[in-house]
Amino acid sequence: MLAAFHHVQPDHTPCDYFATPEIHERLVRHFGLNGRAVVHPGILDRNAVGECLGTDIRYINAPYAGPSLPTFDDGSVMNIWGVRRRPMANEYGEYAEPVGTPYAAWESVEQAAAFAWPSPDWYDYDAVPALCREYPDMAVATGDFHVQDFINGVAFGRGVEQVLVDIALEDPVFLFLVERRHAFYMEHIDRTLEAAKGRIDLVLCGDDFGSQRGPLISPATFDNLFATKKKEFFDMVHSHGAKVTHHCCGSSRALLPRFIECGMDSLQTIQARAEGMDPYLLKKDFGDRITLHGAVDVQGWLQAANVPEIEAEVDRLMDEVGEDGGFIIAPSHFIQPDTPIENVLCFYDTVRRRRSASASPSRHSHHSAPKMMQARAGDTHIA
Repeated sequence: MLAAFHHVQPDHTPCDYFATPEIHERLVRHFGLNGRAVVHPGILDRNAVGECLGTDIRYINAPYAGPSLPTFDDGSVMNIWGVRRRPMANEYGEYAEPVGTPYAAWESVEQAAAFAWPSPDWYDYDAVPALCREYPDMAVATGDFHVQDFINGVAFGRGVEQVLVDIALEDPVFLFLVERRHAFYMEHIDRTLEAAKGRIDLVLCGDDFGSQRGPLISPATFDNLFATKKKEFFDMVHSHGAKVTHHCCGSSRALLPRFIECGMDSLQTIQARAEGMDPYLLKKDFGDRITLHGAVDVQGWLQAANVPEIEAEVDRLMDEVGEDGGFIIAPSHFIQPDTPIENVLCFYDTVRRRRSASASPSRHSHHSAPKMMQARAGDTHIA
């Protein structure tokens, strides 16, 4: 993984795993994991399934130790930001949608400031070293899509339309909420990385800046409202010797130069069907400056492809997008509930086959191990 992030040809293209709960539970059953894949009731551990699939990254987070989060009779749960979400049925499964908009009525910063906001003290950072030690030979990541997540995260509490209006008008309430999230995650992730003492290699964060057809905001708006905070967060992560992979749904090609200027190491998602997000063209135009993380299309292709098609496309992605590093092969978003489990397994079996082939001495002989090791002098846990 570290070789890929330093744009050095790794022995094999590293891979990662993201799936909806429906797919995750089916994989748990397929691999016979049962309780082994449950961290605590209702929370499924992606690492247990990732181990079975042969992925290269293990995710850890400081355990929550704050006030009990309320649950409700309709199945909704309140998160640390005071937003309720409950599973709502769609054509293929369920998705946790917001219930109510607790921030929507605020018209002043004073109203927003009076809300009960979360504290980074609500997490057990002392548990982080032991969690890292569970994966001595793997790349270790922390964070998730919600880290920062200024547009989507605020919209859960204020409403999508209102947030888009807020951005256009630079509404002080929205800017206050963005600053609240930024300050929280700056401290929370900083304390997590400090506790890990260099053992965390990667931080996953996010923001949905794209629609299917183009960015939700202009590059100028990104520069004005978000770039400074993104750069500050990325710089903090880099100060601990870790890399950043930033989730962004949809079409973000027009913002990629801005992302790179801010210090984004990797763009996570790479939805091939979104405008301008063909991974082969992104590799050609940006592949020496940013790592691409994703690219296996789950917006219909993985659902419908047959085994030879999946094998051919996964091989091509590793050959072309993975050339000279700069690529982590993964689903383009969560693997969706309507995907045949056989197709999911074929994807990862193809990666596993390539990994096994790379272990032969003839394939190792031409790779640049010394150059790779310069990335983290003295590091002995490169995956």
